Order: sequence, then structure tokens, then C-alpha cells
Amino acid sequence: MDDYVSHTRKIDPSQGRRLGDGTLNDGDRIEIGPTPLAFAEWREAGLELPDLEEMRRARHARLTEAIVARGYGGLLMFDPLNIRYATDTTNMQLWNVHNPFRAVLLCADGYMVIWDYKNAPFLSSFNPLVREARSGADLFYFARGDRIGPAADAFAAEVADLLAVHAPGETQLAIDKIQPHGLDALRRAGLQTRDGEEVTERTRAVKSEHELRAMRCAVHACERAMQAMEDFARTEIPGGGVTEDDVWAVLHAENIKRGGEWIETRLLTSGPRTNPWFQECGPREISEGEILAFDTDLIGPYGMCADLSRTWLIGDDLAPKRMREAYKHGVEHIRHNMALLRPGLHMEDLTQSLHVLEPRYDALKYSSPLHGVGLCDEWPLIAYPDRLVPGAFDAEIAENMCLCVEALVGEVGGDFMVKLEDQVVVTAAGADVMSRYPWDERFLG
Repeated sequence: MDDYVSHTRKIDPSQGRRLGDGTLNDGDRIEIGPTPLAFAEWREAGLELPDLEEMRRARHARLTEAIVARGYGGLLMFDPLNIRYATDTTNMQLWNVHNPFRAVLLCADGYMVIWDYKNAPFLSSFNPLVREARSGADLFYFARGDRIGPAADAFAAEVADLLAVHAPGETQLAIDKIQPHGLDALRRAGLQTRDGEEVTERTRAVKSEHELRAMRCAVHACERAMQAMEDFARTEIPGGGVTEDDVWAVLHAENIKRGGEWIETRLLTSGPRTNPWFQECGPREISEGEILAFDTDLIGPYGMCADLSRTWLIGDDLAPKRMREAYKHGVEHIRHNMALLRPGLHMEDLTQSLHVLEPRYDALKYSSPLHGVGLCDEWPLIAYPDRLVPGAFDAEIAENMCLCVEALVGEVGGDFMVKLEDQVVVTAAGADVMSRYPWDERFLG
């Protein structure tokens, strides 16, 4: 009986006790992860899987080194994605964004404590780098009502006591995001608060080998989901009655099928709703011969972001000349800016070297031509020259930074916008493109 149960509950019965990424081959495990579909597709594609234990150790080491380098006693994190980075654990991620009940303290000696939902301390048990699981970081009004103050004081006392043991004499504490009562309580406890986002964003910007493997897997899963979405759009839209939401739902479903986690935005529009950009997808029915544009903003397997954009013309005809011109200009914009990337290039120098859009497209250009990517869109944000704030990004492009290279091309008052975006990793030889999804030849013919 035990053998039977063990066999049927394996994620992949063809594998042994552990999967290729080092996780238990057990469908009943606490730790979330990719599905058999994703593993099969990655095998077929010849992708190397990450070793998750190595990835976690590398992240823990990088964060600890960053804390010590700045002379801080510890780093206190409430942002769910910083918690994911530090611990690789999840718990109701989106709910936690607006009800911050989780926190992690990483001390200068590497000792790490998580405050989690009071009934769920077991959720981080698979990661031995999490040394303690507690509760009591829920310092928001819904949870505490008019007694937030005492709860905040109790939480702050725990943090101060941990620092006294694991960073003796150190009172500087970096914090990423915190509710006002919590911040006040930590200061009353004698701690000097510092900017934790500077620590986490700069630390997360450079990826380890196993993070890069995880990202390549997530991008591949995203592109398989995009293919399913395109197949649906091209097959079903000509028959009528297909809405933007119908098309977008395919991407969501295919992401979840592969062990992906969520999608951060609803940026898919069609026809004239593509201009201006940043409208969200809705009930508009799409017609054959119309343009369809989207930005995935997808959090995929392993919690890695695949942030890709494509624009399709529905139907088999060649796109109108003005659309072809915009599309080709967008491709040129991306290729030029991608070719600039190399380690050691100062970010402000990169800004000054960017491809210049034609004047007719300048007013509606995207918010940034390049930005970092990891567990989500991350630091840095490379500005266009007319939006550069001197000193805001006083740093250099580094090897193993991952960046998204974007183009948004359209005219004020026009009836379409072209949105394109690829994802790269910076190597010693320049940009290595992770995304492989093809351009739409209807715009390039």
C-alpha cells in the first residue's frame, strides 16, 4: 500500500525521489513548483533546470553580504517578493500585498526569521535557511483594529531582541516597506531605520547561475502560453464573438497549467483601444483585420517574471503601410538598444546612447526603454534622455543583470499602437536574448 501511494502521488512517476531541480518528487509536498507539463516541455527544449537549494543559498549569501557591507545589523522585509527572494517561500502572495501579514528579518550573521500567518508556520519548513517561524507582523487595521499600537510594540521588541543576539551593538536596521505603526515602534525600540529597498533592489539585480536557469524556464513556459493564446486568437476571432478578456484568459490558464503564479497587469487591447496604451483588457469584441497588442507581465514557474510584449495582426493579410512602418521602427528600436548592453556601461551613458524614435512617435513613447527583471520588474529603470534625473541611477550595467528591452510606437490621435518587448541577460559578450517568440511577419513583409 505504501509503495502504491508513493507512486501515484509523485509529480513525475518516471523520476526518483527528487526532481531535476532538487525538489521532492511528491505531489503532496508543501513547496509549490512547476507541473509535469512544464518539466516535459523543458526536457524537450533541452533547458537546464535550476538547483533550487543552490539558488536559495546564493540569494541568502548575497543579501547577507549586502547587509554587512553597509554596516547594518539586519534587513527587515515586508514586500512579498523580497520575502520570496530571501526565503523562496510563498503564502497568499497577492492578498499579502495589500494585507501585509508576513515579514522576514535577516540578521548580519545570516540568521533568518519569518513572521507568517499564525496558522501556517509550516509553509517555510522546506527551507533550512529559515531558522525560525513566528507570527505577529500583521500590523494593519483590518487585522488589529484600534489595538495596532501594542501589537507593533511587541513586534518591534522581538526584532530588537533578535538584533541584540545576532548583531550585537548594531542598531541600524534596513526596512523595505512597513506600516506607520510598525515604523514608529521600531524607532521607539532604539533602532535607526535605513532604506531597505536600496539593499534588496541592488542585490536582486545580479542573478546567479541557477536564477538564470529558472528564468529561462519561466520565459519558455510563458512563450508556450503565448503560443496557445495566439492559436486561440487566430482560430476563434474570425468566427466572431471573441473578446479581449477571452484572449487574455488563455494566457492566465496556460501559465497556471505550467506552475506559474499570476499576471501583474491586464495589458491586452485591440483595435483603436491600443492607443493610448495602458488601457486594460475588457469586453470589446475583436474583429479580423484588427491589431492585438499585449504585455505579459507574467510571474511564471519558480516565481520568475517573463515580461514580453508582442503585437499581432489578426488575419492573413499584410498589415497597412503605417502599421508596418511603426512595427519595423519598434523592432529597430529594440535591436539598437539591445546591442548597446555590456558590463561596465554606466546607466546614464546608456541613456545618452539610446536609439532615437522618429518625432511623430516621441510623444507616446514608453515610460522607459529598458528595465531590470527578476521576480518582477526590478531596478534599474533606464530613462529616455528627456526623462533622465541625474544621479537617480548612478551605477553600471553588470554581468548577469537581466533586462527587458521595450518599444511602444504610435502617434498622438492615432488608432493603433505597436508594443514590443524582449528579455535579455547581460553577458561579457553583450546581450543574450532569452525570449524567442517570433515577430509577426504580417508587419514585416
